[in-house]
Amino acid sequence: MIFRRFSGRILPAISDSCKLQFEAKRSFRSDAALEAISNALEEKVPNLVLYNYPSFSGAFSALFAHLYHSRLRLPCLILPFSSVVPFRVEDLCLEGFERCYLLDFVVPKDFACQKTACEIICFDHRNSALTRIGSIKEEHKKRLKFNVDTESSSSKAVYKYFSSKLSDHRYPEVEALSLLSVEDKTRVESVLDYIEDIDLRRWMLPDIKAFSFGLKDWRSRINCITNPYMYEQLLKISSADLIAYGNSYFSSRLVDAKKLLKLNKAFKIRLGRGLYGECLGMRADGNHQLSDELGKLLSLQSSAAGLRPIGAITFMQRNNLKMCLRSTDAITDTSEVAKAYGGGGTSSSSSFIIRMDEYNQWISML
Repeated sequence: MIFRRFSGRILPAISDSCKLQFEAKRSFRSDAALEAISNALEEKVPNLVLYNYPSFSGAFSALFAHLYHSRLRLPCLILPFSSVVPFRVEDLCLEGFERCYLLDFVVPKDFACQKTACEIICFDHRNSALTRIGSIKEEHKKRLKFNVDTESSSSKAVYKYFSSKLSDHRYPEVEALSLLSVEDKTRVESVLDYIEDIDLRRWMLPDIKAFSFGLKDWRSRINCITNPYMYEQLLKISSADLIAYGNSYFSSRLVDAKKLLKLNKAFKIRLGRGLYGECLGMRADGNHQLSDELGKLLSLQSSAAGLRPIGAITFMQRNNLKMCLRSTDAITDTSEVAKAYGGGGTSSSSSFIIRMDEYNQWISML
């Protein structure tokens, strides 16, 4: 198989007949990926970068690694790393590389135990990473560098790391190198802020849910093997565009939910046979995708009717009757009902499976 260089990376030239096969396998541990490693070792490429897939923090971290090595024209091989179909230690032949970056995940235990001169540099933001690091023997930590900050996303940490390394390279009569152009900097940093808000489970930035929805469509494009244009595309992502797309989608769903609510009569539900009060509910069989919007609308109607500010949406799911509870009231906790029946969720959004005979004890038509 023929290989080619693409902006600092070594990528396999995949024939049209093989593309579908590689895409189906997601190319994590495919022949293409393994041969790319073999080719990199043969050409003595010093730098290996593995990024967490399908994580957006991992993908943007890969972007910054790509930009850094491209700016300095340093040979580098970048590959997605999936815990579903992970590379084996023997696949990577770490002793053949000088440096290995693990972006948005910490070193697997079998990697850490390898006796090699290859320097391994890890970036992660998860609390579980600290536990994993603690399980690594001290004798194996000497060649490992951990960058774990639970208050900052991996992508931001990698961005700062490679920006700092690049600024250290100064040349006489040459303008200081920058990881991002002035045009891209503000846009990319805004996206990083939103990704961090999701990664750290804060969900506090304006329109964060709309951003999250808009970003989901990009998940299939963050494999740099099956998508050779990944880096260029990531640079063009705009948080404003994603939010606009997400809000447009949510608005259309709200319109559909309002139409459905007019066609279907709501009825009173005695939550826990009355133990948790009463609220308005409706069946949404065939329209369960609108359960969130329907629940919130019913929550408002329920409150206006003098009932608990909860909307209960019920529908069949895989031969089970599922009830989703929603509330627009900051004080009401819907999860107390869900947990009592083996479900869970948050105060404003929860769900559980309910037996039909039990459900029949809850309903009373208005």
